[in-house]
Amino acid sequence: MVGRILVAQIGAAHGLAGEVRLRSFTADPMAVAGYGSLESEDGARTVEIEALRPGKDILLARLRGISDRTAAEALRNLKLYVPRERLPQPEPDEFYHADLMGLAAVTADGSTLGTVVAVHNFGAGDLIEVQPANGGATMMLPFTDAVVPKVDLATRQLTVDPPAGILDRDEPSRKGED
Repeated sequence: MVGRILVAQIGAAHGLAGEVRLRSFTADPMAVAGYGSLESEDGARTVEIEALRPGKDILLARLRGISDRTAAEALRNLKLYVPRERLPQPEPDEFYHADLMGLAAVTADGSTLGTVVAVHNFGAGDLIEVQPANGGATMMLPFTDAVVPKVDLATRQLTVDPPAGILDRDEPSRKGED
C-alpha cells in the first residue's frame, strides 16, 4: 500500500489576494479541505487550506500564508499529498488510484498483458494505462466492471477482459472492407 495519496493540484493564481485554482482528486472535491496539512511531493512544503469554495469548473482556495498573487503564482502546478491514514477506507470495489499503480494486468486465462502505469480521467470515467509486458506502446482501457472484472490488491493484479480488437493493434486496419 502507498504511504501518501495525491489529493489535489494547485493551478493558476486567482485574483490579487493570493487565492489559487485547485483541482481536487477526491471523490467529493470539497473534502480535500478536511484532510489537514497537505504536503508537496518531495515533502519539503506544507500547505493548509484556510477556505475553499466552488468556482466555475474548479475550486478556489485560500491558503495559509499566501496573501498575494506573486506568492500564489509560485505554487502553480504543485501536487498535494496527504498521508493515507488520514483518508477514509475505500468502499468495497472502490480503489485509490495509487493502489492500482504497478498492478499486473492479466487476462481471465492468466496471460500477462502488462503493468498498470497510470490511471487517467479525462471526464468520461477512469482509464487504466497498461504498459505491455512485451514492450511497445501503452494501451488505455476503461476501468469498468466489464473490462476490469476483478482487482486483487493482495496478489497485486487485476483481471482484464479487453474490448474486441484492442490486443490486435498491430494488425492492419480492415476498415471499409465488407
